[in-house]
Amino acid sequence: MSEQYVRDLQEVDETQVALVGGKAAHLGGLSRIDGVRVPGGFCVTTDAFRRIMAQAPSLDDRLDQLSRVNPDDREAIHTLSARIRRTIEGIAVPADLAAAITRALAPLGEEAAVAVRSSATAEDLPTASFAGQQDTYLNVVGPTAVLQHVSRCWASLFTERAVTYRMRNGIDHRTVHMAVVVQRMVFPHASGILFTADPVTGNRKVATVDAGFGLGEALVSGLVNPDVFKVRGGEVVDRVIAAKQRAVQALPAGGTQEVAIDSERQEQPALTDEQAVRLVQLGRRIEAHFGRPQDIEWCLVDDDFQIVQSRPITTLFPVPETDDQENHVYVSVGHQQMMTDPMKPLGFSMWQLTAMAQMYEAGGRLFVDVAGRLASPASRAALLEVIGRGDPLVRDALETVLDRGDFVPSLPDTGPAGPPAGGASAPAETDPEIVTELIERSRKSVAALERDIRTKTGPALFDFLLEAFEEHKRVLSDPLNMQAIMAGMEATWWLNDKLQEWLGEKNAADTLTLSAPDNITSEMGLELLDVADVIRPHPEVVAYLQGVDDDEGFLDGLAKLAGGPEARDAVQSYLDRYGMRCVGEIDITRPRWRERPATLVPVILDNVRNSEPGAAGRRFEQGRQRAQKKEQDVLARLRALPDGDRKADTAKRMIDQVRAFAGYREYPKYSIVSRYFIYKQALMGEAERLVRAGVLPDREDIFYLTFQELHAVVRSHQVDDELVRQRKEAFRSYHALTVPRVLTSDGEAVTGAYRRDDVPAGALVGLPVSAGTVEGRARVILDMTEADLEAGDILVTTFTDPSWSPLFVGITGLVTEVGGLMTHGAVIAREYGLPAVVGVEGATRLILDGQRIRVHGTDGYVEILP
Repeated sequence: MSEQYVRDLQEVDETQVALVGGKAAHLGGLSRIDGVRVPGGFCVTTDAFRRIMAQAPSLDDRLDQLSRVNPDDREAIHTLSARIRRTIEGIAVPADLAAAITRALAPLGEEAAVAVRSSATAEDLPTASFAGQQDTYLNVVGPTAVLQHVSRCWASLFTERAVTYRMRNGIDHRTVHMAVVVQRMVFPHASGILFTADPVTGNRKVATVDAGFGLGEALVSGLVNPDVFKVRGGEVVDRVIAAKQRAVQALPAGGTQEVAIDSERQEQPALTDEQAVRLVQLGRRIEAHFGRPQDIEWCLVDDDFQIVQSRPITTLFPVPETDDQENHVYVSVGHQQMMTDPMKPLGFSMWQLTAMAQMYEAGGRLFVDVAGRLASPASRAALLEVIGRGDPLVRDALETVLDRGDFVPSLPDTGPAGPPAGGASAPAETDPEIVTELIERSRKSVAALERDIRTKTGPALFDFLLEAFEEHKRVLSDPLNMQAIMAGMEATWWLNDKLQEWLGEKNAADTLTLSAPDNITSEMGLELLDVADVIRPHPEVVAYLQGVDDDEGFLDGLAKLAGGPEARDAVQSYLDRYGMRCVGEIDITRPRWRERPATLVPVILDNVRNSEPGAAGRRFEQGRQRAQKKEQDVLARLRALPDGDRKADTAKRMIDQVRAFAGYREYPKYSIVSRYFIYKQALMGEAERLVRAGVLPDREDIFYLTFQELHAVVRSHQVDDELVRQRKEAFRSYHALTVPRVLTSDGEAVTGAYRRDDVPAGALVGLPVSAGTVEGRARVILDMTEADLEAGDILVTTFTDPSWSPLFVGITGLVTEVGGLMTHGAVIAREYGLPAVVGVEGATRLILDGQRIRVHGTDGYVEILP
């Protein structure tokens, strides 16, 4: 019976988390590593915890209540968790369990001092460390005290911070159980924490040692600032020695106390450089054992290190895997595509298969390796130029890496630099028929795909899709397509540069591109205004839509209402043209509007409330007239300058070019997403067949397989259920990671800066992408379906891909955390004449919903008003 409830630490390992919890499992694993010393002890298993919980039936009701509480309701969490803790601590430890724990203490000495430490089954895991969420008690002496503190550890599973942490990480309280570690107490000269990767930058080659005198509680509690050693390549490369005025030491009768450190010792290092290097070597051995960077708690006793805990560092962004030892510099694809959320495996694998450049996955995000282009001076200059125009933060981050001089080797030029990535060498003629031809080519290609895929199923479907992906890339790489895209971008850049030089006017192209023709994304926003015009005259329809809540069958319900058939037809017609779109649309697994049409209802209702009939047509015409008037003004002012006729004639050609091609910039993405929806429908058909055959329990399980893995499942009718489960867990954890704009193969997340001194104190700096200044109420919206906008509001959000465009018709300004000059949100903001600043770091955190702000779209900053 005792073996069920108590296990020696040397008998457990990482495979036994369910029995002994994360901390004990890691300690057992640590004790098996050659050269690593772990204080001896035992573990009270989760079976003991379950037995205790079963003795209080009232806990079931309280756990039910807790599961229904909002994670932000701190008062309710405080009350319920306190009741649960009191109940657990009030349960008497059964005699046989108490006897088993007392017997396990004997080898340590019944009156020996021990540490009693929580070890939860959702603790120290690769995706969630739970550091500090449950309790640890040091210097506990005697069996009675040990039993009391074991009960406290059981109860600490329900501390407020542990309960809230589980809620925010989507972990069910009932699925987590508590084991308890009892270890011989260590009385160290010094102690602290070793991070085997730099916890701030993520650099995997730099280890950080925090050290202080006495027990580690002084550091953990923030009582003292630690000495900090940075170790790289077997030597200390940086050290900061703190004035350590206090320490925590053990009391002879049990417990701990704070003590003052003698003044002559306060600024002495807690470790020598040799000890810090030796500790890091030990840490590297531990890191290799567990297969990922570790956060390690250590103690120094008689110049010998003992390890009392090791957990994964869960905040580091993963590094893309490669099969070489070369240095790589990765640029985030999500920052260019306006989608920095994690993608599921089917999503990122299909984007990799259809992209024009090789892409690498890490943390559910995609990256492009630019190290090769940075190595050559000519290609480096072209890359930095095009990236700098789009996102100065990425350029600055790349320049930071280059300035180090040793990470990216400088290679001799092998020839001309060539065009920028995705660019073209020859400019397109200013002929709108080119755009018409390209759109027609794309439509024919999509129609052929839709026709030909209908008869394909099983392995034959995957063979067909691989051929379709090649056609997909052929359409995108069509030289005429590239020329058309670059013609609009280059004309924009030319106009902004030259008109500022000649006329002193910033971002003049913003007004000149208003209501440019053939912009499918701006048309998408305006056409939803037309849908609102159909609905507005029918109060029954408006009232019905106000009651729609994720009801995907709501369109059918419209037929019974006065004006309902017309409203249904208007929405259906809109979905026929734009239903393949959605937020995060580069991830094929995201639900499309046609799959969840209720997503559009809040935006339609905002349009009904905030706009007048005919608003779409008026808005487009007003934009066209403003652009025309701006053109006349610019040309007249240019003609008045020296050499004015030449300047005006050149500017006129560029204005014609930008108006002919700027709108087309959005069409290739529309074409891609149109094709993606066709791919998705076919793959969901395969998923349905796999569910019917009993291969998969849920059709959306295919989202957690790569395209290649799904192909294998369709061939074999066998799936690795554990792989799918692990992928789901990993995907959930990826949401907590902040994706860097630039990431090195050393794991360092490099943050760029704007480096500007022309911004008022306290203002938030960003990239100006659409001219003008506007003041209004900030609406911080992270989910498009929760939009509730009033006329005059300014949208503040993380990123805006094309699916956000319908919201743009109801706002007066835009602020985003992610974006560049030619990304979709910027293009549509200019199209609609909305002052916009993008790339504002932390905007959704620093700007509060409802605050009044002023957006300086010409100068690139945002002021928070009193």
